[in-house]
Amino acid sequence: QVQLVESGGGSVQTGGSLTLSCKAQRFSLNDYALSWFRKAPGKEREAVVCMTFGTHVATYRDSVKGRFTAIADYAKNTMILQMDSLKSEDAGEYFCAAGYAPEECLGYDRLEVWGQAILVTVSS
Repeated sequence: QVQLVESGGGSVQTGGSLTLSCKAQRFSLNDYALSWFRKAPGKEREAVVCMTFGTHVATYRDSVKGRFTAIADYAKNTMILQMDSLKSEDAGEYFCAAGYAPEECLGYDRLEVWGQAILVTVSS
């Protein structure tokens, strides 16, 4: 069964850093677009970043540009999300999802493989 396995997350103070990892199992990310989403209590789900592994292009939401970095590790079939200068509004449940698309990011409804939610807490 194909799946995405997440790791990382945790609790950090404002301004701190965390790293999330999303590893694909039993399929190759090479022709997939993989996105990280987050959901905070009382807020809408939002896309954080999309990485198209076919073109190695990352697209970030405006609020995380310059603070978050998506890294495609082709050898490990993994996407890493390095989150720096964390703010309270970055807190929430993060999850990764992928869909077959070598060169474009996919909408939420077109994604095919999902990881489990992982909690990020940012305290002041």
